[in-house]
Amino acid sequence: MADMRRIGLAALLTFAFALSTRAADAPASAPSSAASDATVKFETPTARLTAADPALEARMLAITGELRCLVCQNQTIADSHADLAADLRQEVREMLQKGQTPEQIRKYMTDRYGDFILYRPPLKATTAVLWLAPATLLAIALAALAVVIRRRSRLADDEFEPEPMLDDEPSEAASDSLARPGSLA
Repeated sequence: MADMRRIGLAALLTFAFALSTRAADAPASAPSSAASDATVKFETPTARLTAADPALEARMLAITGELRCLVCQNQTIADSHADLAADLRQEVREMLQKGQTPEQIRKYMTDRYGDFILYRPPLKATTAVLWLAPATLLAIALAALAVVIRRRSRLADDEFEPEPMLDDEPSEAASDSLARPGSLA
């Protein structure tokens, strides 16, 4: 019985991990094979095109799509409708018109606002916690799960609390409460 539980738990964890990696690897615009035709897809809002040159505007949106909005903090500058984001989009647009490269623009933004503005901050001493914390927490959770499963598998079946049995006959306490008038069971 314990082996079946362990196998079922392992299969469930494997399935959940496979789904999470598949969701993380799938591009946001690609339709999911599991989604039905009736599924409504919501596209993330992006900034409206305002430059006369569509190529310049596309480059600006590509760069600002990698930068975090400092007001919203959960949106990119390209997606945000905050005034600061609009100002930063205009600044990036002007820098591109002056001939600066995307790397120069990213360097300018990180010099001005720090690594927080990057959605994918570089791995260095000041950002190591951002990169290592999720893996560390996952390892701790898996180790705790393994300890619990190992301890429970060593217990005998009679050490577990019995599950209540559903009988056709009412228990003694239930029949006593039903026999007394005015009692609520």
